[in-house]
Amino acid sequence: MVLVAAAMVAIIGIAAMSIDLVTLYLAREEAQRAADAAALAAARIISVSGITGTANPTSDPADWSSICGPENPGWATQTAMAVAAQNSVGGQAVTVNVTYSDGGAPTNDCSTLSAKFAVNPMVTVQVVPTAIPSFFSRIWGRTGNNISATATAEAFNPSSSNTNGITTSGNVTPVQPRCVKPWIVPNIDPGNCPGGSCGKFVSTANGTIQNAKIAPAGVIGESFYLFADCALGNATSCSVPDLQPIANAPPSGGYYGGAPAPTQTPNLENLPGAVPSTFQAVPSCAPASDYGSAVAGCDTTTVYQCGQTLAALTNPNTLDLRENPAGSSGDTAQALACSLTGNSNPGNIPLVGNDTLRTTSYPFVAIAGSANPLGLGGGTTSVPITASNSIVSLPIYDGATLPPPTTTNTPPVAIVGFLQVFVNDVKSDGSIFVTVLNVAGCGSNASVNPPVFGSSPVPVRLITPLPPSQ
Repeated sequence: MVLVAAAMVAIIGIAAMSIDLVTLYLAREEAQRAADAAALAAARIISVSGITGTANPTSDPADWSSICGPENPGWATQTAMAVAAQNSVGGQAVTVNVTYSDGGAPTNDCSTLSAKFAVNPMVTVQVVPTAIPSFFSRIWGRTGNNISATATAEAFNPSSSNTNGITTSGNVTPVQPRCVKPWIVPNIDPGNCPGGSCGKFVSTANGTIQNAKIAPAGVIGESFYLFADCALGNATSCSVPDLQPIANAPPSGGYYGGAPAPTQTPNLENLPGAVPSTFQAVPSCAPASDYGSAVAGCDTTTVYQCGQTLAALTNPNTLDLRENPAGSSGDTAQALACSLTGNSNPGNIPLVGNDTLRTTSYPFVAIAGSANPLGLGGGTTSVPITASNSIVSLPIYDGATLPPPTTTNTPPVAIVGFLQVFVNDVKSDGSIFVTVLNVAGCGSNASVNPPVFGSSPVPVRLITPLPPSQ
């Protein structure tokens, strides 16, 4: 009995270590997962807000503060706190601290940071649960244990990344997003045309966004119509395009290869891009063509080489003028109807029940439609969402005149950036009414640095540990 009594001390000590210590390890893992999810969610909000790539945050403090400021608090901060709070740790509630950094000292107010933050914003989330309860170790007077977990995530916009201390080579770091829609648009901003001469989306020198402000002062939030630059009378191909970079074409212009031009303004042409025959997440209602599958689903195979001139590319991206996506019964309209509402019936053009974008105030908010294909709206039209099939990415080519179709039906193009837009509707003439959410520019001088990969033109990722500078 004496030996057993003496051994009980060691037995209970081992039990305390094996049970209470494992409990702490599990709680630490739960806290880390909560911090990781919260940091990624906040970085995602910064990414889709359209504010990356703009000027120094102190130049537009109100817009930046509404995204990642301490008051109200900012949208990214709210999201991080909400995501972390959804994850209890060891059955206990958590305290969440959110800070932002441009590589220097962290702060809870991103509007005080440098221009470097606009290109490469970093958000750090610390999750601190209340004391994790003890079991056997209570015999030593320990009734609880304190743990915490920290995660840092970043977003990256390549625009002018060579001038903000992001790279050391002096060259832009390009991005290479996947799941890009094959609507290749010229480097012309149809909403920035003072005196009839339009500006560019991005600089071809280093990808700097040329009108980097929130609408109505800038390109973010700008809305316009996308038209396929194909002859309306040719139902099978785009082999009679205008091939000139046109924005805000007048009704009597050469748009549509000499056919009647659109009357909606502002507008911008687009040309069909060449796509492979392998796609992901293609719904059953998608058109049978490769182009239609790429629009309705996800083209993860095509590599859009952003940031180099045609002369430097051995295998450049090309157009496919054998495709005519125009018209309400064309591949673009039907694929979009399928992707955004699950219904590709021609009678569903204009779209019915698709997600909408609230632009009455900044930040813009996507609202689930009654026909949201994932059922996110629950059949209603008032549920805010942060992911939507209506958010799509488009490649921007340098805007140079393309070879005539008599030379080749697959002319090469030089990609200098990407647009991320929200598809508001598809009109009865097949035009697409979009709102700009993001602009990312690579320019034509990014051949030195390897690209950053992601599903968006402004990709996000976890970085651990937080680097002293980046």
